Amino acid sequence: MRIAIAAAEAAPFARVGGLSDVVGALSKAVSALGHEVFLFLPNYAAIDGSAHTVEPVAAVGPIEVPIGERTEEVRVFTTELPGGEGVTVLLVGHEGYFGRPGIYIDPDTGQGYEDEVERYALFSRAILEVSRAMKLDLDVIHLNDHHTALAAVYLKELYSDDAAVGRPGVVFSIHNLGYMGLFDPELLPRIGFPREACTYGSAFEYRGKVSTLKLGIEYADFVNTVSEQYAREISSSAEFGLGLEGVLAEKRDAGRLVGILNGVDYDVWDPSIDPLIPARYSVRNVRGKRKCKKALLKRSGLQGDLGVPLIGMVSRLADQKGFDLLREVADDVVDLGASLVVLGTGQKEYHDFLTDLAERHPGRVAAHLAFDNRLAHWIEAGSDMFLMPSRYEPCGLNQMYSLRYGTVPIVRATGGLVDTVVDYDPATGEGTGFAFNDYDARAMLATIERAVAAFRTEDAWAVLVRRGMEQDFGWAASAAKYIDLYGRAREASRVGAAP
Repeated sequence: MRIAIAAAEAAPFARVGGLSDVVGALSKAVSALGHEVFLFLPNYAAIDGSAHTVEPVAAVGPIEVPIGERTEEVRVFTTELPGGEGVTVLLVGHEGYFGRPGIYIDPDTGQGYEDEVERYALFSRAILEVSRAMKLDLDVIHLNDHHTALAAVYLKELYSDDAAVGRPGVVFSIHNLGYMGLFDPELLPRIGFPREACTYGSAFEYRGKVSTLKLGIEYADFVNTVSEQYAREISSSAEFGLGLEGVLAEKRDAGRLVGILNGVDYDVWDPSIDPLIPARYSVRNVRGKRKCKKALLKRSGLQGDLGVPLIGMVSRLADQKGFDLLREVADDVVDLGASLVVLGTGQKEYHDFLTDLAERHPGRVAAHLAFDNRLAHWIEAGSDMFLMPSRYEPCGLNQMYSLRYGTVPIVRATGGLVDTVVDYDPATGEGTGFAFNDYDARAMLATIERAVAAFRTEDAWAVLVRRGMEQDFGWAASAAKYIDLYGRAREASRVGAAP
């Protein structure tokens, strides 16, 4: 098949969150299965064109993209995805919208760009116009999150009879339902739709606003989430569905909502080949992990006793990630005899909390309030445990990284954390990590206490670490499921409706 994968970010070109890692790795994995992949991204100013050998597409010049009552000129650039033979990267350039220093956030103000809707509406429609101009003859368009969702609407509403675009199937992936792409209905004419389209109960209406994410769900042939458990949660629960559970339940009942677990790119996240960590190691020889812990303790200014269990976190500092729970019992965690190292940025209240916590527990708590990819690898390799107490977690990647690095995950049983971490039972020795069910600080603390107790049983802990390192969450199995989904979407588009 000829497949377009479109997203607002993808590693290594534009990286903000886990979406970038997933999109880059999936593109490589789909191509490796023998399909032709075109990866669409905005040509942000932050992309280093010389490092990635970005060049203009010689076959097409400037392309006029209709958007509302005006047209905007975009230019198309291309490069190759490193390590992704057969993946053509197509960068959509527009100086006004994408020639800015930030991706989502204006670095001068620390706020999101006010014209975000128009920026990504242009990108969404440009995907179709570039496909036409380059005669890509696509079988499937795979859209990711709210930034690209309008491409499904434009395709079905404005290009249904356009032979040059054809009738590609549309798959829409929800990586996090919490990011809805909300905007005021008065902006609809600016992106090519009448204000009247937003009426109660319509695809364009969500609690009096317009949600591009909802539009992606409504207009796609198939919708998928990034774990099976998260698909169940958002289609059956108001807590997780955020008002879209009814729409998602309709998709589910029609056989058009599926969960496909994200994979791990083991070319990047594997301690046996990782160039970023102090010492390499594998399940056959784990001695290097002790060296990584020593280096991490020194780098973080923590006490150097290897017998003290070290709990790592690499995360956005946000309510979703469970930092309200940690704040409630952080002193108790230290009292258990554990140390804590945290890397991340986010809400100011959690910056302040972690700064204060580190000051009150010198040598036991380290807070790195920054983005640091190398240090993220160090924390995965050097920690004994990895804490993910998420309120909700569509998939999660760090728990899978942790398993491969022999860093035992401690998670709340939600979303993809359910699908990847099996709670440890000391009576049988079975399990790969530690999990708690209720979103409750005391439940989390009790689970950390169980993990600390297990850590002090050296032989059993070694078995637990080894079992985790043997788990395989590579992209091969997940990519095969995407290929099946692409085929179903292609067939659904050809008959005019999904089954």
